[in-house]
Amino acid sequence: MDLADDSLTQLSREAAGGRIFVNRSLNLHRIKFFGFDMDYTLAEYKSPTYEELATRPIVDHLVSIGYPQELKKAVYDSTFPTRGMFFDKIYGNLLKVDQFGNILACYHGFALYPSSKVREFYPNKVVQASDVRFYILNTLFHLPETFLLAWLVNYFDDHPDYRELPNKKGVESNNVIISYSSMHQDLRGAIDWVHIKGTMKQVTLDNLDEYVVRDGRLALLLERLRENNKKVFLLTNSDFDYTNKLMGHLLDEAGGDGGWKSFFDYIVVDAKKPLFFGEGTVLRQIDEATGTPKIGTFKGQIEKGCVYTGGNSELFCDMIDAAGEDVLYVGDHIFGDILKSKKQHGWRTYLVVREVDEDLRVLIEKEDIQQRMAELEDELDELFSGLDSHDATCPDSQPILEKLKSLAFEFDGCFPSKQGSVFRSGSRQTFFAMQAARYADLYASSCMNLINYPFSFFFRAKPQWMPHEYALHHASAIASSTTPATARSTRRLSSRYDEKNLPLLKRFQSFVHDEDDEGAYDASGLKAAMAAAAAAAVV
Repeated sequence: MDLADDSLTQLSREAAGGRIFVNRSLNLHRIKFFGFDMDYTLAEYKSPTYEELATRPIVDHLVSIGYPQELKKAVYDSTFPTRGMFFDKIYGNLLKVDQFGNILACYHGFALYPSSKVREFYPNKVVQASDVRFYILNTLFHLPETFLLAWLVNYFDDHPDYRELPNKKGVESNNVIISYSSMHQDLRGAIDWVHIKGTMKQVTLDNLDEYVVRDGRLALLLERLRENNKKVFLLTNSDFDYTNKLMGHLLDEAGGDGGWKSFFDYIVVDAKKPLFFGEGTVLRQIDEATGTPKIGTFKGQIEKGCVYTGGNSELFCDMIDAAGEDVLYVGDHIFGDILKSKKQHGWRTYLVVREVDEDLRVLIEKEDIQQRMAELEDELDELFSGLDSHDATCPDSQPILEKLKSLAFEFDGCFPSKQGSVFRSGSRQTFFAMQAARYADLYASSCMNLINYPFSFFFRAKPQWMPHEYALHHASAIASSTTPATARSTRRLSSRYDEKNLPLLKRFQSFVHDEDDEGAYDASGLKAAMAAAAAAAVV
């Protein structure tokens, strides 16, 4: 993912806070329809106040179904969870995983396991996201759940009346077994009950100023989209009553007689994403006098100012006459909003990741740690410089590796969450970062960042280089090498540019085909650029 165009030291915190970052090139001029999710997208909830609110009724429900009263002592700790963790339903562990499934960190309760302990559960330190034993906590709604999973595991493991099962899959007391899987099942049931039958939504609506950020720029953003002849739709899983009151709080004052609905051409509530991007449900029109759906399936033309419920993305696109590439959908849910809309219908996607601003702040303020890590990596390369298969020498790299590990741990500790950055651990990207890079064309800390760009803007992605392609500017050294050992002296080919050949690489980039470029790439031009780059490198 393109986190910066220039060095981080040249990127001010204020400028970074308003930026949109690019994974795949996208020309806003070609986008005809702008779609928005509501929760954590148009409506930003105040953190950690909202997570604290969500935790209390979940705890109360767990106690009501038999969990100990001591659970009410659980007070949400915003410094513990980060999203993107895997919960192992068998062993009760929270795992931070990289893009290849390698375990970066393992928590049991609130305890961080050392590497030796991790291998007792996962001998190869690798897991598969497709394995049903793992539940992925990817959204901001999952933060209270991540905390409570750790709290429950911690409570039962430490309680004197319970002892660990021999198979390490739970605890037992007086012939009663509580497995980690059943803890997770009970917690999921409590969360579903709170969201469907509980009072959390009503408490939120009764205290909107306390729990919801009211951003005056929202009306301006939607108005500017309309001024640029863009169609705008709201697609949310929230029900009509909640949507109506929340969006009214955010936009009614600016909407005039038409209220908040005047800012949208199409409105779909209770969409049931990700099901909406597959078979979907029955499409019905909302009777706004009663707030309930009208009976029967709606078959007419979707009208501005009306509200609809359910349906599916194929039917919706047919009704508004939109092809997949015509739509840019903005949401915070990596699976329900971004992955499914991209894979099923080819919508262009904009992922809201509120952690981006905090991530950039740490990267800027702690550049000295990153520099020390880079220097240690150079030292590590130097140990093996000049060696080939003839050498029986085995350099002692352990001291350097230990220093690198220590610095990576120190760097992770600079983030607000004890579990570190949502995007990486040390130099390795997380599973969440991989999904964001793969399925989100654009990403930013807020949907409001769109207001900083003209709607004719061309978001241009950087080229995706393979490691061997980074070696282009080293062609001279490699071509003149007479031995493998000499060739290896041009180390770290996969991560460094030099100023002399950077323009050549940029010229090479200009011939690379992109999904938003007009026409196909010029193959002869590409060959010419590569030849020019190689010739200049030799000179």
